[in-house]
Amino acid sequence: MGEIPEILWSHPQLVAAVTSEDWGAVFRTYRKLTGLSQTKLGERVGLAQSDVSDIERGRRQVTSVEVRQRIVSGLDLPPDPQATAARLTADTAPVTGVAVPGAVPDEDLLARVTSVVDMSHRVDAATLDWLDRLLAEHRRAEDFTGSRPLIDVMRRQLRTVVDLYAGARGRLADRVIRLASEHAQFLAWMAQDQAQTAAALAWYDRSHEWALEAGDANMAATTLSMKAHMAWSGGRGARCVRLAEAARWSAPGTSLGVQGMAVQMAARGHALQGEASDAHRLFDEAQRLISRASERPEDEPVWMYFYDETWFTLQRGVAALHLRDWREAAEHITAGLDALPDEYRRDKTWYRACLAHALAGAGELAQAVSVAVATVPDAAALGRPHSWNELHTTASLLMRRDAKEGRRLVIALREHD
Repeated sequence: MGEIPEILWSHPQLVAAVTSEDWGAVFRTYRKLTGLSQTKLGERVGLAQSDVSDIERGRRQVTSVEVRQRIVSGLDLPPDPQATAARLTADTAPVTGVAVPGAVPDEDLLARVTSVVDMSHRVDAATLDWLDRLLAEHRRAEDFTGSRPLIDVMRRQLRTVVDLYAGARGRLADRVIRLASEHAQFLAWMAQDQAQTAAALAWYDRSHEWALEAGDANMAATTLSMKAHMAWSGGRGARCVRLAEAARWSAPGTSLGVQGMAVQMAARGHALQGEASDAHRLFDEAQRLISRASERPEDEPVWMYFYDETWFTLQRGVAALHLRDWREAAEHITAGLDALPDEYRRDKTWYRACLAHALAGAGELAQAVSVAVATVPDAAALGRPHSWNELHTTASLLMRRDAKEGRRLVIALREHD
């Protein structure tokens, strides 16, 4: 593989992108793992920097056989990336992903909410209060267990909520729609956590529609902010910024915390694109909104329970990671992790993986590997694919630097593949 370490081809994101011939994702992931600029990558594949940028942003599709062959040859892509990845990882078969039957929302769900169904169910405020509390408990449980154990449970719970609509009248009907919107948003988040992009988008769209029907500006804005988060996760900084801005202007009257979430999402999008001044400016604005929101927590919607100074500090750290301010990233993430309660096990796993990446970038190789190896078990158990991919990214960075510590991390990852 020339000057690029062979372990690169064990990275799950890169393997998936090559297999599906998603060339934008191939370029983004390859550059992330190798540290190449768009210009240098363009030199390898015979494309101008502007063409590389357009492909990464989805503005240009690779339809030419000749261009495709230049990419394959220039990046030295293996003929069978999945077989190569299997050879580079453990001799044992990888852990089978949990199959989630029917991950996308049922086609009849909207009709079941917006029309009268044959069966009727008694609806009262106490029942809806109980469902509100149950949803809140499931959100807290997901913080610790991750999303996999709860997806099917929450789909059944949403169906229960939907079945209540036929028997609801007046304000109770509005509450049912609002509750359905909150369930759909939570399902979208869990699908996103499992990298089920199409399902997550479908659930966010459904949640947004129900939020508008219920007159819930906070949830309508939140769904757009979370779609911005999806764009950020996929390396699409410009789309992240646009969706975050839409979350601000399309839903007036939202809480200060919901506004702050949208602003910090825009900041993260700018950071992803290397636009440091815009990122810092918007992070400062978001922090002011958070401080004001903390003075009146009763005005915030229930799903914003996690949004506080600790979470914001962690987000600043991840933004610094994008901007390659390695030491600043490590300082913010370390401070945030120290304050993050243990019940946020899933989030702690993700941020520890990010901390390992930041430490490796800062040249603190032994410390980076120590953090990464300690994170591997939780990343394998509940952090796939995001935390798991971040650890692979750290391993690739270490191997690219010919650091002997990188081999220790590669071995730890193989043991759990």
